[in-house]
Amino acid sequence: MGEPESHSNSEEHLEVIFCVKKNKLQHNICRGIYRTTKHMKKLIVVRHAKSSWADLGQKDFDRPLNDRGNNDAPRMAQKLIAEGVKIDAFVSSSAKRARQTCEAFAKEYGRDKDEIIYFDRLYHAPSQVYHDVVSEMNNNRETIAIFGHNTGISDFVNTLHKNDLGFELPTCAIFAVKADIGKWEDFKKADKKLLFFKYPKQG
Repeated sequence: MGEPESHSNSEEHLEVIFCVKKNKLQHNICRGIYRTTKHMKKLIVVRHAKSSWADLGQKDFDRPLNDRGNNDAPRMAQKLIAEGVKIDAFVSSSAKRARQTCEAFAKEYGRDKDEIIYFDRLYHAPSQVYHDVVSEMNNNRETIAIFGHNTGISDFVNTLHKNDLGFELPTCAIFAVKADIGKWEDFKKADKKLLFFKYPKQG
């Protein structure tokens, strides 16, 4: 099951704007504009930040971020905020290193960690599970950030471009696309446009 759907009018609407001066329509300067407001969904994919291998006896699921990871996660979130990137929902694997990365992003965005949506099945999930989780999202969420693990998250990203990019996401890398759709269930088959690709070593 996905997020509960709240009620809102999500249908396209037509805005008609006229600028009239001295009882005449100003065709060249203030001409009438007919604008159709289109649906748009944006997905921000984040691989967890660098994790620690200090305790070799620790379960993989419980491995935390190391010092570099704890530094990279908020820094990458700040980059998005500085560029005006908004996030409506934070979705994460429940494994500790993904959870801590997501919580760091949420904190920089001034969001409570209790708002994060966790999925156990995102832990070492194949790409199809990412598609399944995205398809279950509340349609009132315009922009979703999803946090997970390699190799699945890189495989997932490679499905989001019409040409298989064939690359591996570095730790704490961010890959974002948009699709002209109104429902998240349509995201997998929709045409997508790359918005940006960022990673910590870009500086």
